[in-house]
Amino acid sequence: MLEEKSTKVKLASLVILVGISSMLAAVVTDHWAVLSPRVEKLNSTCEAAHFGLWRLCKKSIFMVVEDPEGKGCGPISLPGAKNCSYFKHFTSGEEAELFEVKTQKQYNISAAAIAVFSLAFMVLGSLCVLCSFGKGRDYLLRPAGMFFAFAGLCIIISVEVMRQSVKRMIDSEETIWIEYYYSWSFGCACASFILLLSSGGSLLIISMPHMPRNPWETCMDAEPEPIDEC
Repeated sequence: MLEEKSTKVKLASLVILVGISSMLAAVVTDHWAVLSPRVEKLNSTCEAAHFGLWRLCKKSIFMVVEDPEGKGCGPISLPGAKNCSYFKHFTSGEEAELFEVKTQKQYNISAAAIAVFSLAFMVLGSLCVLCSFGKGRDYLLRPAGMFFAFAGLCIIISVEVMRQSVKRMIDSEETIWIEYYYSWSFGCACASFILLLSSGGSLLIISMPHMPRNPWETCMDAEPEPIDEC
């Protein structure tokens, strides 16, 4: 690999590393959305919740003063007893938590499965980038760029599925939640989409063949790239 191209690949790899870190933070944490029920009276306990792809956490909060941002329970940062449990469709056991609406099961299964596909594409892309630094293996940058672009697209699809899940929970009359907001795990997922898609596109551009210097040249007439020697 030429020194100039190698430098570009290393810069793209740094962006990819940040994107991978953001994606892992989003997938393994449970702060995608925070849900809050209506607080009927003060000096009483209410139960707020936050959840991710794999589990739901509920927190009992003693409300002394009304939340200045709304009439819901919280903010979630207030002290209180916390109880987290994995969704029943991912683990067995009587203590596993189910959503209040049955359709939420399909939404969460879909979002989690798509996120797993995103992780698989990310691993394949990382392997291709590492192998591309070997002599005569520049061609691996092209599949690496495609894999990272696919990983970014998968995670943003997972984000949209989760967004629709939250919207249905709030709109449903069968749930107690009246307010919600997206938390930092959701932001990490959106950031990983931008970083992985842009870095994947960068790798595809870097892997393109040498373009002619003059507009009247064809690609076949252009000077070939020099081959680096050991």
